[in-house]
This record gives sequence, structure tokens and C-alpha cells, in this order.
Amino acid sequence: MIAKNAEKSLGDPNPMTRLQIDKVIVHMSVGEGGQRLINAEKIIKTLTERGTVRTEAKKTQPAFGIRKGQAIGCKTTLRGSVADTFLKTALDIRQNHISDYQFDENGNMSFGIVEHTDFPGMTYDPEIGIFGMDVTVTFKKSGYRIAKRRVASRRIPNSHKVKRMEAIAFMTDEYHVVIV
Repeated sequence: MIAKNAEKSLGDPNPMTRLQIDKVIVHMSVGEGGQRLINAEKIIKTLTERGTVRTEAKKTQPAFGIRKGQAIGCKTTLRGSVADTFLKTALDIRQNHISDYQFDENGNMSFGIVEHTDFPGMTYDPEIGIFGMDVTVTFKKSGYRIAKRRVASRRIPNSHKVKRMEAIAFMTDEYHVVIV
């Protein structure tokens, strides 16, 4: 009992307000189906060692030859230690530089990687080509489950939601990211 009170008096932050990474989403959009989409799926599987899900067009765009419902991209979601290692590698490719406008008001961060060949172990193959990707990081605090649970679900209070500045501070402290 004394040890707990001593910890509180030292000014340790509430563990429920500590920020953590919920998930990392890796997305490639190729704009068409066929062999290019299959190549993009192979690249994501090689980089993440996870399966992919195809993404579909939401609208018909005749100028680009895209129909609504047509598969035009692929993505995968990473969680836990796999997400952490992939994020560290992706940030190293960007030399740990992220712009402040890449954080939204809800505490999410997105950035792009121009070439998949920048990842360690990946080489250029003329038959596959070069693909870029988008990486989206979603942050959360402990207790977010109350909004997702089936029984007695509740709304997350505004004081417990992740804010933009909290996400920026987390990335600066934990991943040594330089905000440009």
C-alpha cells in the first residue's frame, strides 16, 4: 500500500492514459486488377509476412477505366510486435522525418514510401516493377475496448480520446521521429 502511494506521489502518469500503437495498415493501390495487383500482393506478403485483402473501387471512373467494385489495390493490417518492427523499418527508410501535417486531429498518422525496393532485402525485378505504398498508424489508449464491446458498450469520453499533439509527442519520444 505504501509503495502504491509512493508511486502516485512521484508523479507517474496514469497507465490508462498512456499511448500505444493500435495497428499499422500497409496499403498499395495499383489502379487496376490483373498481374500488377498480384505483384503488389506478393510484395506486401514479402515485406510483412502476412496475407493481404483486396480493396475495391468505390466509384466508377471512366477516364481511368475503373468500375465500381473492381479490385484496384491491396492492404494488410499489422498489430503488436510485427507492427512495431515494420514501423521502425519504414521510418528508417524515411530517415525518421515526418511532417506535422501527416497527423490528423484524431491521433492517426499516415506517410508514404515511394519505392518498395528501399526496404532491406528487396531488389528491383524488371518483371514486377516498382511499387509505392501508404503506411497508416492508428494510436489508442487503454480502455478503448468499451466502445467496441458487445455488452454494455459506451462512448469514449473526449478527455480519453487521442489528440494530435499526444500522437506527435509519442512518436518523438518512442520512435525518435523528427517532426518537420
